[in-house]
Amino acid sequence: MIGRLIDGRYLVRSRIARGGMATVYLATDQRLERRVAIKIMHGHLSDDSTFKNRFVQEARSAARLANPHVVSVFDQGQDSDMAYLVMEYLPGITLRELLAERGTLSAQQVVDIMDAVLTGLAAAHRAGIVHRDVKPENVLLADDGRIKISDFGLARAASANTATGQALLGTIAYLSPELVTRGIADTRSDIYALGIMMYEMLTGEQPYKGEQPMQIAYQHANDSVPRPSARNPEVPDELDDLVLWATERDPEQRPTNAGELLDRLHEIEGQLGFSVSTSTQSTMFLPPLPLPGGSDLTSVLASPGPAGTAVTTAPDDDASRLTVRTARRRRKGFALFLVVLLLAGLAGGTGWYFGSGPGSRVQVPNLAGAEPEAASARLAELGFEVADVQEYSFEVPEGLVTRTDPEPGTFIDKNGTVTLYVSQGRQPVSIGMLEGKTLAEVREFAEANRLTVNEPTEQYSGDVPRDVVLSVTDAEGKDFVKEAGSVLQGASLDVIVSVGGIPDVVGQGQSTARNDLESVGLDVADDNQQEFSDDFEKGQVIRVVFPEGPLRPGAAVTLVVSKGQDLVEVPDVVDMTIADAKAALEERGFVVDLQTVVPENLWGEDVFSIVSQDIEGGTSVKRGSTVTIAANL
Repeated sequence: MIGRLIDGRYLVRSRIARGGMATVYLATDQRLERRVAIKIMHGHLSDDSTFKNRFVQEARSAARLANPHVVSVFDQGQDSDMAYLVMEYLPGITLRELLAERGTLSAQQVVDIMDAVLTGLAAAHRAGIVHRDVKPENVLLADDGRIKISDFGLARAASANTATGQALLGTIAYLSPELVTRGIADTRSDIYALGIMMYEMLTGEQPYKGEQPMQIAYQHANDSVPRPSARNPEVPDELDDLVLWATERDPEQRPTNAGELLDRLHEIEGQLGFSVSTSTQSTMFLPPLPLPGGSDLTSVLASPGPAGTAVTTAPDDDASRLTVRTARRRRKGFALFLVVLLLAGLAGGTGWYFGSGPGSRVQVPNLAGAEPEAASARLAELGFEVADVQEYSFEVPEGLVTRTDPEPGTFIDKNGTVTLYVSQGRQPVSIGMLEGKTLAEVREFAEANRLTVNEPTEQYSGDVPRDVVLSVTDAEGKDFVKEAGSVLQGASLDVIVSVGGIPDVVGQGQSTARNDLESVGLDVADDNQQEFSDDFEKGQVIRVVFPEGPLRPGAAVTLVVSKGQDLVEVPDVVDMTIADAKAALEERGFVVDLQTVVPENLWGEDVFSIVSQDIEGGTSVKRGSTVTIAANL
């Protein structure tokens, strides 16, 4: 690209910087004979309409602004397959480079820079433009003391405060909470980024750090930015408050635009006794970098004010000026040569040390689930020392690698030690006698020891209270209610739990007995058994018939209900023969007591007749009663 003439007008001289979307070159505008910065989109992005639109947007946004603190855009166009943007060239450094060199800035320096940046950004906000990518890389500090804000490639109209689209744009360290959570940006989002940038200038570091971008984004969305004075006690309270105001998580609590924040900054300048800045003032506060040989051709003083100006010493005649410029270029070239040699030496030495020398670092592989012998061989190939440790594992089968220390993906020095943890299988769990334990206590114990309690079985027990376990058995049938033992983690336990006793319904009426039994979960048969009973009145429950085996809720039971006493009418057997009388009484279930002095077998039962009976015929008595009869002699 160096030496190329773009669009027949811009001759590329050298490269200034390279970014993710474009490279910036120093070029000469041959038509107007001036130096410009030309921003050329990367070739692989030239077919992407989104990036081309951002190029055009940057040109249009900057063109709407006429402010000494905004980098001017002169031209925009397309040369063959290259999209380009022509901007004002400002020799100098960025605020990022200044912070990298100095760490923290003084309160006066921060105020001077913020005054210029806010002035430029206020002009953008007044024009209805939201920058959306405010950060130190986009603040330019020119050699002549001018401070300008650049890169409006992400800018949009302030009314277009909708989501950014496929992904959040801008640098994550400066994104406002509303951009992180909703993808919405307005002028207050720029204010938040300015507050983060001010914090960084005052403390030398950003307020939030993290290994992953999402960790930083989460902190922006959920945490409040701390006071800068907590890290740098020299920060004045006024600047502390200004940073906190600009970085409020709620956009409604921040300044509405850069102009409002600029007004407050001017008040602080007066409170701190600083010389009040104006939008056209050139802010010159940076001491120059020393030239090779230790001589400075130019001495730059503090910010120019009523009492001082920049003082420059220079030769008077043309020949002397030419000699000075030639010497300066020679010294600069020699210094650059030395820097290149030094960097090359450092790069080579560093590459050897960390690539193949003693400082080389190797990534620990993921060996979980591997055979220990194979895992040890793999680590030995990578140059590690190997140590073996046995441990129980719930997931990894016995005899396989469970994990490594350090973790997989960690880079450690060659010859470092990696510990292989090998599974002994699942850990045994000791179980004491569980007699008298409730179901809740058994479940709590099981959960704490990675055991599984199967759906419990309920059973009636008149001796064990409700919810107390009757038995807890493992797969082998061992009952831990009766004895202690152990199982392996992950084992399943079968539990039988008491639901209390069964109510005694003997002697109750049929309806009451049914309700009591059904209230504890038993199923009472509709067809009852009935029996005669001398002890229970008719309709009372004599007993309950239960199924064989353990009795559990839902079991079917049958009620045995009394029919009362079994009464039979005594027949009239007077005048009957002995045989007929006995037959009639015994047929109805009576016991016959015959009273006669003549033996029955002497004359026969059909010879003599009955002359009396002790229970009168027609009387009803209990079946099986004894009836005494007398025969005629």
